[in-house]
Amino acid sequence: MFTGIVTDIGEVATVDGTQGTLKRLRVHSAYDPATITMGASIACGGPCLTVVGFGPREEGGCWFDVDAAAETLERTTVGEWQAGTRVNLERALKIGDELGGHIVTGHVDGVATIVAREAITAGDDPWGPTARFVIKAPQALSSFIAEKGSVCLDGTSLTVNSVTDDIFSVLIIPHTLNVTTWGARKVGDKLNLEVDLMARYAARLAEARGAG
Repeated sequence: MFTGIVTDIGEVATVDGTQGTLKRLRVHSAYDPATITMGASIACGGPCLTVVGFGPREEGGCWFDVDAAAETLERTTVGEWQAGTRVNLERALKIGDELGGHIVTGHVDGVATIVAREAITAGDDPWGPTARFVIKAPQALSSFIAEKGSVCLDGTSLTVNSVTDDIFSVLIIPHTLNVTTWGARKVGDKLNLEVDLMARYAARLAEARGAG
């Protein structure tokens, strides 16, 4: 389980394997290698991936390897990652950790697309720029997105500002723009979308009651 609070921006170093089967990715991170174990779960740009190898880097921080299977490659943006791709990282939640975002599983539901980026404050604002992103969700997932509800986009916990059919918006504050990959996001970019866990189960219960 995760919270959608990004703790590092990693960079894909290598990608081995072919599209549609299995890819092994090596990610460089500032995490202390002494805190990583084999089999650990790390949310990489949204999807929860399992560490299958790791070690220290001479310049500090660590490298870790993760495998992305066919389902992940098909339903997320991982299949498009290449050397140099920057990804939001979050370690798995520990008992006693602060729950600063919302409950996130790392199970991506689909891929959304940025259709507009609007500047809310100028770059010379004392706290830095703020931006509103307008995003198109897959039609099948649009009913799970509610105004003032939570969504996880590329591993970031965000509050939905507005919703119209399959179009919704989120506001990104200066801090988030600086410490995640959101600062470099532009129109046309694809985002890993995980809908709110409670919305998903509420819809499933309603469906089951209707069928019964």
